[in-house]
Amino acid sequence: MLELLSDPSVWVGFFALITIEIVLGIDNLVFIAILANKLPPHQRDKARTIGLALALLMRLGLLSVMSWLITLTKPLFSIGSFSPSLRDLILIVGGFFLVFKATLELHEKMEGKPHFENSNPVYAGFAAVVVQIVILDAVFSLDAVITAVGMVKHLEVMMAAVIISMLIMLVASKPLTRFVGAHPTVVVLCLSFLLMIGFSLIVEGLGFHIPKGYLYAAIGFAIVIEAFNQWSQRNQNRNAQQIPLRDRTADAILRMMGGQQQEAADDLLGEAASSTPADQPFAQEERYMISGVLTLSERDVQTIMTPRLEISWVNLNDSPQTIRQQLLESPHSLFPVCRGSIDRILGVVRAKDMLAALDQPNQIAPLLRRQQPVYVSDDIDNLKLMNLLKNARGNLAIVLDEYGQVLGLVTPLDIFEAIAGEFPDEDETPEIIRQDDHWLVEGTASLYHLRLELNQPDLLDEEDFLTVGGMLSAALGGQAQPGAEVVRDGMRFEILRTSGNRVLLVRVTDSDPEAEQAGQRVPS
Repeated sequence: MLELLSDPSVWVGFFALITIEIVLGIDNLVFIAILANKLPPHQRDKARTIGLALALLMRLGLLSVMSWLITLTKPLFSIGSFSPSLRDLILIVGGFFLVFKATLELHEKMEGKPHFENSNPVYAGFAAVVVQIVILDAVFSLDAVITAVGMVKHLEVMMAAVIISMLIMLVASKPLTRFVGAHPTVVVLCLSFLLMIGFSLIVEGLGFHIPKGYLYAAIGFAIVIEAFNQWSQRNQNRNAQQIPLRDRTADAILRMMGGQQQEAADDLLGEAASSTPADQPFAQEERYMISGVLTLSERDVQTIMTPRLEISWVNLNDSPQTIRQQLLESPHSLFPVCRGSIDRILGVVRAKDMLAALDQPNQIAPLLRRQQPVYVSDDIDNLKLMNLLKNARGNLAIVLDEYGQVLGLVTPLDIFEAIAGEFPDEDETPEIIRQDDHWLVEGTASLYHLRLELNQPDLLDEEDFLTVGGMLSAALGGQAQPGAEVVRDGMRFEILRTSGNRVLLVRVTDSDPEAEQAGQRVPS
């Protein structure tokens, strides 16, 4: 006994056998759980305990018999130079059994066939279930016993490993089942061990001896690598929790819809000339819409509204002819009606109703009272704003600052554009236009839309501005003028047109490292 305790190879084989026995017993646990679920809830734990206890006794009995049988080394017959004994035949048959069982299980794991549990509400008898558990134990004990015989030479070590593994399964049956279910690579690894052990039994039965140390070294090395793999996976999952839920959800949706990671997408760009649009799994429009949906609630309302300076509104102080001409020339169908200033909104009217009322001035006041705009603050959540517009029956929302002044307006179309991209009116041009080697960007374009168009989610992410023009004006210290350049995050922003201190049009191109160091240039 002391010799066994002092032999390192015995300890390695002992712990390796415990690991394999536990994994081999998981299928037994699954089927015992399935059978136990046929019983009333108060009898299930008792049936599970009896099942595992019977499995332990059956394995110990089979170990005693098998260990005695493999000591019979007298040749039974001769075929040429091959004179097998009973031990050799047992090893060959057991090896083929392990190879067959491991191959069958691997095929099932690779095919992904699930175990279906019985959902029949009719409970079975306790004795009938125990008899079925005994029969299943006999079947599932064979591979465990043959594995033990193939790995360890000493009966004491085999029995100790089997007893400890069964006790572990008895105490931690539910957590073990969950662990193996959550880590399928562990099952595949242990099934590959079965293939290796089965092959070694066949070879040994044919007269070729393989030192057990080689098997232990291979199994131990594989277990260490799998431990590193599980550790790495756990760290990745833990670090993934630090990524915002929105980004993780977006990545999951991209994978479900066949999207590729950024590295793979970069590789596809080099093949764009030879590939058809159908070859690319995830279109730009789809990526834009998914990102728009997932980020809508986190965006500031000012990034989706029509700003104050771009609002088309009707001034009642103008003459009827001027108002009529404005309504006929504008592509919009809904207008705020004000008196003298956009901050004095009297109501919201449709163009056709206003045109009809201009011929009857006394009808204008009732028309304005009929529909009032929805007023919202500039810190409103976009999802709440969307619900308000859904209940506004075609109305629009006026965004006010803390002093009650109008900052902009939001229509249902603005919400849709925030998700699906820009839909310019007849009198508008797209804010971002892709050219051959650059982009033409209006100063009022939002930084969020620019990131989507350039496919650079981190571009200018640290800037506290909403528009491209605002960012450039701040970067140039209020000296924005045509020809001025600003370089940020690998992109060059060149101002093409201004109006006073406002930036109207910008050219965006890729920059080189030297320009990145130069920062910005203001023409003299």
